[in-house]
Amino acid sequence: MTRIDTSFDGQTVITTFEMTPGTCADLLDELRVALDEFIRHQPGFISASLHVNDAQTRIANYSQWRRREDFQAMLRTAEMRARTRRFAELCRGFEPVMYEVAAVY
Repeated sequence: MTRIDTSFDGQTVITTFEMTPGTCADLLDELRVALDEFIRHQPGFISASLHVNDAQTRIANYSQWRRREDFQAMLRTAEMRARTRRFAELCRGFEPVMYEVAAVY
C-alpha cells in the first residue's frame, strides 16, 4: 500500500509517459500487466499506482521501492527491458525520476 510520508526512507519513483489518446488504453493495459505479472514481484517493490490525465495524453506511475538499487536492478532485467521496448512503441516518450518526500499536507 502506498504511504506518502516524510519519514519514508525508501525510494519514490514517478514515471511519466506521454502518448496520444489513441494509445492510452493500450499502454495502460501493458503497464497493468507488467505490474501484475512482473514488477510487483521484484525484490524491494512496495507499491505502485497509475494515474491518467483527463485528455488521455499522459500516464503517471507513482511507485515506491525499499532501495534505489532495487528499482535499478528491476530495470536491468531482460524481462523489463523487453517490456520497456513495448512501452516505447506505444508512447512518445517516458521518464522515470527518483524523488524523496519533502513535505506532506
